[in-house]
Amino acid sequence: MSTSDPITVCIARTVKPGCEAAFEQALHNFVQRSLKLPGQLGVHVMRPAPGTDSREYGIIRKFCNREALAAFRTSKEYLEWNETVQELTEGSARVEELSGLESWFTLPTAQLRPLPKWKMALLTLTGVYPTSLLMGQTIGQWTRDWPFFLNALAVAAVMVVLLTWVVMPLLSRLLHSWLYSDNRTKP
Repeated sequence: MSTSDPITVCIARTVKPGCEAAFEQALHNFVQRSLKLPGQLGVHVMRPAPGTDSREYGIIRKFCNREALAAFRTSKEYLEWNETVQELTEGSARVEELSGLESWFTLPTAQLRPLPKWKMALLTLTGVYPTSLLMGQTIGQWTRDWPFFLNALAVAAVMVVLLTWVVMPLLSRLLHSWLYSDNRTKP
């Protein structure tokens, strides 16, 4: 993974009983201030499901690269946030970094448990196979007289764009229930 690749960070925090309102307010204030920091690509907050005893919040943050993440982690806003929520939460935050293919499967409504690798592989194959057939019949045909390495580069570039911004997000939404079916049954 290059230091210039986008990176997704999943954070889980368990709020102390009775501190939910204070945590919500602190979280809202932090998100508003921190989104102004450079390199931010967005944040999604997952609250505990209504009607459950869960007090676990999930926060998914996306950064344009590792440098932006490093700057975020040393920012005044982040350091103040950690100090503020220390009194409102149980234990330390659980943090997981995702990059590359794993981040294709990160949806705002997803739980913060890793997906089984076999599901990610099968869904990736489901996206890559038809996309590669399409690339061979379109871009590959149009560039077949080009030198081999330029032809392969053109096909690969278009395929990566399609997979990243069209195919995989679409498949992840369409097959969301199947992707996360194992995770729903876990405590």
